[in-house]
Amino acid sequence: MRRRLLLSALGVAAVAIFVLGVPLLIVTVRLIGDAARNDLLRETQNVQGYLSSHPGDAADRDALDRLVGRGRQLTISQRGNPTLQLGEPSGAHAIVQSETVRGGPTVTVSEPLGDVRSTQIRAGLVIAGLALVAAVAAALVARYSARRLSVPLLQVADRAADLGAGNFHTSSRRYAIPELDRICAVLDHSAEEIAALVQRERDLASDVSHQLRTRLAALQIRIEEIALCDDPVVRAEAAAALEQAERLSGVIDELLVHARHARAAGAEQIEVGREIATIVDEQRPALDRVKRTVSVRCEPGLVARATPGRLHQVVSGLVDNAIGHGAGTVEVSAWTTLRNVVIEVTDEGPGVAPDLVPRLFDRGVSGSGGTGLG
Repeated sequence: MRRRLLLSALGVAAVAIFVLGVPLLIVTVRLIGDAARNDLLRETQNVQGYLSSHPGDAADRDALDRLVGRGRQLTISQRGNPTLQLGEPSGAHAIVQSETVRGGPTVTVSEPLGDVRSTQIRAGLVIAGLALVAAVAAALVARYSARRLSVPLLQVADRAADLGAGNFHTSSRRYAIPELDRICAVLDHSAEEIAALVQRERDLASDVSHQLRTRLAALQIRIEEIALCDDPVVRAEAAAALEQAERLSGVIDELLVHARHARAAGAEQIEVGREIATIVDEQRPALDRVKRTVSVRCEPGLVARATPGRLHQVVSGLVDNAIGHGAGTVEVSAWTTLRNVVIEVTDEGPGVAPDLVPRLFDRGVSGSGGTGLG
């Protein structure tokens, strides 16, 4: 996309330069030629004026030479025969202007065509140079514009990919482009909705498994009591029912284990420092808006095995909470224990209300009107 935007902008610039530059070049060449002819005509008239004011006198060569520009030839003829020539011969290819004084000589001033062509070429090179500068400027502007549009699009695409991978974090990053900002807002809303939906499904699975296991435990106790009966037929049926209940309990355990393993299937080795740096960069616009600073302390080379989306979601949520509900500097720290990696997010705010601490991690509990889903 960036390449197509760049090529499109350069194409428009090239067309504009051609449409404006070619006519400008043609007009400039013609103006230079016309200016040379007008100069020759003016000098011819000046010589005529001099000769008219000095009738019958011998022509002063120095005075006439001062009336003609450098590199030009002055010829004064009487009845077609040159009587005076000043300057270098202009050659066969020259621009010529002639005037005849009534009842007097003919005055001719000429200039080599090569001199005029040289001036026209220099003017053409100046125009070509300006066109090149305009093309380079257009390329730089196009590159900046393409990058300004393509980089946010790539970042939005990465966020959409994270959403598909199970990373439901929201981002405060905006790009001052209404369409992209609208997409970011929709992605944030979708992430919140999907996160709430997934959390409800997990809670439902947890509740259902807990309720089933509780009821199965009670049912197994009743069946075990029935199995104490003296009737062998009743004991056999009770044993068979107990076996089926135990098998059902095992199936429930297997389903829970499978769900936990599925959630951890995307776990991989993650550079914790790099992941924290990415999260901090995403949250920096929100920090700047509230004029807060962030500090990161992470052991060098720290690596942890985790699901990238889950880790990003959790740490990003903690930083977001510190920005929205805390105060002062937000500090993100990471270090290792014997078997685990610990990531801690702190700020200088007042903290959690004392009456909320015992229920802080209970489902649906929130101190700020949130969902309490974590």
